[in-house]
Amino acid sequence: MSTAAVSPKWLEGTVAGQHRWTERLFSLKVDADIPFEAGQFAKLALDVGGERIARPYSFVNAPDERPNEFYYVTLAEGPLTQRLCRLDAGDKIWLAPRPAGFLALSEVPDGENLWLIATGTGIGPFLSILKTEAPWRRFRKVVLVHAVRQAAELTHRDSIEQLMKRHGEQMSTVSFVSREAAAGALPGRIPAAIDEGRLEAAADAALSAHTSQVMICGNPDMVRDTSAALGRRGMKKHRRRDPGQITVENYW
Repeated sequence: MSTAAVSPKWLEGTVAGQHRWTERLFSLKVDADIPFEAGQFAKLALDVGGERIARPYSFVNAPDERPNEFYYVTLAEGPLTQRLCRLDAGDKIWLAPRPAGFLALSEVPDGENLWLIATGTGIGPFLSILKTEAPWRRFRKVVLVHAVRQAAELTHRDSIEQLMKRHGEQMSTVSFVSREAAAGALPGRIPAAIDEGRLEAAADAALSAHTSQVMICGNPDMVRDTSAALGRRGMKKHRRRDPGQITVENYW
């Protein structure tokens, strides 16, 4: 009979703290020894009424940083998020021991420019990737694009400013705010800005099949419409057996 250890289905983590960005946006920080690749997600779970409810959330921290950070939006009818936002330091939470997801730079072919395009909390995995050395070694220019409805939802600005200072002209950021005028942010939606050339102009970087790799993370409408806009530029979804320029993950 084998004596090999059986991997547990769940690991117990301890809440290290919580930051409230807006009425509905939170960052949960969790102490747990769980290896992952930047861009991946873990399942977080709480026991509710005798049932363990779990949902996937991307790591915002780099793999060598602790505590782990998970950026999420509360849902009015969400059985998990309505409880996550009430957790305090010292509370316990369950994590699945094996992170997953293919929104990782190891899945992306080389190129001249790396575009990271996100809506809302979809910026989380890109922050994790940007905190590692890989994108800066592999690409001449890195562009982070973040689209939100209200300016207050442009979160993690301190982290982004630190990355900008560290990497200088190698990094560009472009913000979109769709439901109000906001200084320094473009209006409207990302797909239209691609079609009109406004996104390239704002980033001062080329967006083409010849020069670029694009990672997209956010709401399915944005992912679909942005992929279509890129398709009009001759770009296609990347697959291991059929290399392309677009790597995507839907956020809900």
